[in-house]
Amino acid sequence: MRKLVYYVAGTLDGFIAAPDGSYDFFPLEPDVVAHLVATYPQTLPTFTHPQFGIDRPEGRFDAVVMGRGTYDPGLAAGITSPYAHLRQYVFSRSLPPAAEPEVEIVAGDPVAFVRALKAQPGKDIWLAGGGQLAGQLLPEVDELILKLNPVVVGSGIPLVTRGFDPRRFTLVDARPFDSGVVILRYARSEGSPGSES
Repeated sequence: MRKLVYYVAGTLDGFIAAPDGSYDFFPLEPDVVAHLVATYPQTLPTFTHPQFGIDRPEGRFDAVVMGRGTYDPGLAAGITSPYAHLRQYVFSRSLPPAAEPEVEIVAGDPVAFVRALKAQPGKDIWLAGGGQLAGQLLPEVDELILKLNPVVVGSGIPLVTRGFDPRRFTLVDARPFDSGVVILRYARSEGSPGSES
């Protein structure tokens, strides 16, 4: 079965974006960029591929799910298909159908939709954010990859927005960089609600 992988940048105090949804306070450190280009090129927007020397991004994902807050900044800049190399699913009850064939606007229940998506043949599914969607989909998250940045912001959009509901993850890998960023990779713990135990 396909895995749902929540891959996101975060702060030391648990936020993935500023209160207004911006994330320009996360520096794009050269050592981290080189790692991302080599390991997770599919998570870089399609329009950035030429500047990073990415020809055909290959890897573990063939689909991305995101909330409207994650999709909107691209729309505001005229980018209607930010990850054209992936099948894109945007959860929103107010957006009209997308003009781009690789973008599907989903108005229904995210959990039911993702469960059905995971059961279909294909590669893993990237959960790009935001916090509200991640909160709804937390029981379905099989892996969490957090680019932990050495910054404290005080407030903003949290990693997940959800009522108190502890979910355990097991550290699989930790990759520190000279810039101070640490990429942490966690798998959902066996026996945790929703795990295959």
